[in-house]
Amino acid sequence: MAAVAAGGLVGKGRDISLAALQRHDPYINRIVDVASQVALYSFGHRANEWEKTDVEGTLFVYTRSASPKHGFTIMNRLSMENRTEPITKDLDFQLQDPFLLYRNARCEFLNTLGSFTSEVWPNV
Repeated sequence: MAAVAAGGLVGKGRDISLAALQRHDPYINRIVDVASQVALYSFGHRANEWEKTDVEGTLFVYTRSASPKHGFTIMNRLSMENRTEPITKDLDFQLQDPFLLYRNARCEFLNTLGSFTSEVWPNV
C-alpha cells in the first residue's frame, strides 16, 4: 500500500487510493483522513459480546460531490468485500481512541490499530 504520513496518505499514494475508491463510487472527490489498519467488530446479541468480522484493512474517510456528502470505506484485506458506510444524521458515532464506535442497523465498531486523526470526525 502507499506511504502513510502522520496526516494520512501523501503524494501518489493519495492519488492511487482516491482512484481506487472512485472505481467503487465515482462521486468521491477527496480523502479527508486515513487509518492504515482497522478491524471491524459487530455486537453479537446472543453472546452479548463484540465479535470480530471478516472486514479488516485501511479505513478511508472521504467527501462526496453528491448526497450523502461524507462516507467511509474499509478496503478489506481479507476478502473482496469492502465495507462502505455513508455518514448521515442516522449514523451515531463516538470516537474513543483507539476505537470508533458507530451504530447502524448492524451495531458495529472499528478498532483502529494505526494512527487516526480524531479532529476530522467532529467536522463530518
